[in-house]
Amino acid sequence: MIDDAVYGTVPLRATADGATGQGMPHGLHVSAVEEAVRAAAAAEIMPRFRQLAAHEIVEKSGPHDLVTIADRRAEEHLTAALTALLPGSVVVGEEAVHADPAVYDALRGEAPVWIVDPVDGTRQFVRGEPGFCTLVALAQGGEVLASWTYAAALDEMAIAVRGRGAWLDGVPLRSGAPAPGAVLAVAMSHPDYTTDAEKRALLGLRTEDVEARACGSAGLEYLAVARGELDAVAFNWELAWDHAAGLLLVMEAGGAQSTLTGEPFRITGGNTLPFTAARDEATARRIRERLLTGARGGAREGARGGAREGA
Repeated sequence: MIDDAVYGTVPLRATADGATGQGMPHGLHVSAVEEAVRAAAAAEIMPRFRQLAAHEIVEKSGPHDLVTIADRRAEEHLTAALTALLPGSVVVGEEAVHADPAVYDALRGEAPVWIVDPVDGTRQFVRGEPGFCTLVALAQGGEVLASWTYAAALDEMAIAVRGRGAWLDGVPLRSGAPAPGAVLAVAMSHPDYTTDAEKRALLGLRTEDVEARACGSAGLEYLAVARGELDAVAFNWELAWDHAAGLLLVMEAGGAQSTLTGEPFRITGGNTLPFTAARDEATARRIRERLLTGARGGAREGARGGAREGA
């Protein structure tokens, strides 16, 4: 449990409650959110780990996009608990957005928003593997203020608060930097789930100084970067529930992040993909340069192909 003497409260901008016109609270105890996340996992996720029946697993967009009763029940649990902790806040959860895409628009509003992925790494969860986590981030005005990454099967809780640092089970996280000239270990989007242009950009990581592999749970990959066990990630999708918590965790641990254009990743969307998060600024630049090289190489190949077709 994180002591609030370390983190205190998450500072929030005052906004008027639409129903009462009264100002909302300016702070939120970090430990109260941690307790809510742990409680949701204990009640809805862990009792179903390695206990799922076939009818409790459903495909959404395809065989690699699964949802289980644990995802749904945990999101419902968190939605009730988190909005009770912060009256006037709203929730953008993966399953709620799947049911109603308009829910995602709350990220662009002024009210505090809880961004929730109840089970990040559902495929691992379904297979009975411990590589899954619950991701919660609190944002306002498009800025992520705090995040909680809870790997329930491993009993690891990582917390970050903007401007105050990142911790794993009460111990400060520092991402550090790779040794000079070291081969970079990078987790990236699986090429099967990318557009042709994104696939070409990711191919820029297939170099002698980069050891790239397909990613598992995005939340746990971000945690690996924040604790210095992985040098970087490179992702081609921008759904906020997969990235908001982890990006803040990496940044507060001393890391860096960049989209393909060199701009910071925006949780509200419209990013130029792929993007990277890395242990330090120099590594983020290296990964971005390789992604750009891949993208440019693909563009040249496309131009040559067009010229041949026109010949």
